[in-house]
Amino acid sequence: MNGPFVAPDWVKQTTIYEVNLRQYTADGTILAFMQELPRLHELGVETLWFMPLTPIAKQNRKGGLGSYYACSDYVSINPEFGTEADFKQLVAKAHEMGFKIIIDWVANHTGWDHQWTKQFPEYYLKDTATGTFKIASGMGDIIELDFSNPALRRAMIDAMKFWVTNFDIDGFRCDLAFWVEVEFWKEARAELAQLKPLFWFGEYDQLERPEYGQAFDASYTWTWMHRAKDFYQQQWPIDSLYAVLNEYDKAENPTLNVWFTTNHDENSWHGTEYQKYGEMAPALAVFSLTWNGVPLIYSGQEIGNRKPVLFFDKDLFEKGPDAEYLKLFYSTLIQLKKKHPALRTGDPSCRTYRIKTTAPDQVVAYLRKQGEKEVLVILNLSGQNDLHFDLIDPLIDGMYQNTFSGAANEFKPGTPFEMQAWEYLVYNK
Repeated sequence: MNGPFVAPDWVKQTTIYEVNLRQYTADGTILAFMQELPRLHELGVETLWFMPLTPIAKQNRKGGLGSYYACSDYVSINPEFGTEADFKQLVAKAHEMGFKIIIDWVANHTGWDHQWTKQFPEYYLKDTATGTFKIASGMGDIIELDFSNPALRRAMIDAMKFWVTNFDIDGFRCDLAFWVEVEFWKEARAELAQLKPLFWFGEYDQLERPEYGQAFDASYTWTWMHRAKDFYQQQWPIDSLYAVLNEYDKAENPTLNVWFTTNHDENSWHGTEYQKYGEMAPALAVFSLTWNGVPLIYSGQEIGNRKPVLFFDKDLFEKGPDAEYLKLFYSTLIQLKKKHPALRTGDPSCRTYRIKTTAPDQVVAYLRKQGEKEVLVILNLSGQNDLHFDLIDPLIDGMYQNTFSGAANEFKPGTPFEMQAWEYLVYNK
């Protein structure tokens, strides 16, 4: 990224795992989730992103339990989830096991009965027509804060500091970062950097809001997500995918791209990755974990959850019929991402090359390379079975091992391939 800030080095080979605590276990608590840490450690994920842990406002609450994103107090733990002591215990245990912990930070708005509405009403924007608090973008359960107020900015930064000093968290995923002026984020980051190096992950797409790269290490890839959906559902040409990837390569104020096929918003409001991408979903997951960037996995993906879970009420993730296969699928790719030097994110010594084939309108092939270390990925992004094509790129020459099967193959220009519809192949040299 540009500017004075540098991402912590551990980000370069990490995979983010988003934790929806409410829907994760029957209890939906911090202590119940702690029992899942050994399983996630075995899976290989290293960064746990917790959706907001703060108490939820009751006034104008949606559903039975309300939205995580309608906060009533920035410096407390939601009693639905447990206590401060519980979260301290979780962070300590997670750190001991090698995890990093980042939390969702909702700076733009609070719920209607946040303690500031009574103590400091001047912290809020007002609706000019009614004189009451300004509702955030038509969402009736949240109201917008006024970042032109220096006292509000001071209070917000102090609240963020609370989570670093009290719990030793490792960073923030900043909700709707582009709804808050970038100058605030730069101010907050500079001040919190004095406590410890933190990872700053912003909810914005750098193709839409490049200026936010002045403050954040990593950002969303909504443009890619929407283009991939159009490609699958509307049968757009494969060049439309490359066009977006080229735009990210040329981005102004570049950040690390976070690639994903679903998250809490997508799952609940737009359907699961299988509803959006159908048979292409696994190949897109392979892309997310091998292209230059930071992979993101949402709760339940690794067990094959096939349902959009409710957002404002209790609704547990469910194991799919392919849970055992997906455990192996994700653990294999996550471990490769973590250990292979050619897959390091944002490392200038790592290059990504588009590999030529005789089926350029159906196959996406690319090579991630650091010196002699290479990872080759071949994706059949078509519904054609028994697709025959050749690799015709001089970059591919030598012995490669199939990452999933362990089988060794010698590849050189002219090597023939046969792939089934939406199949993926991953090799390391």
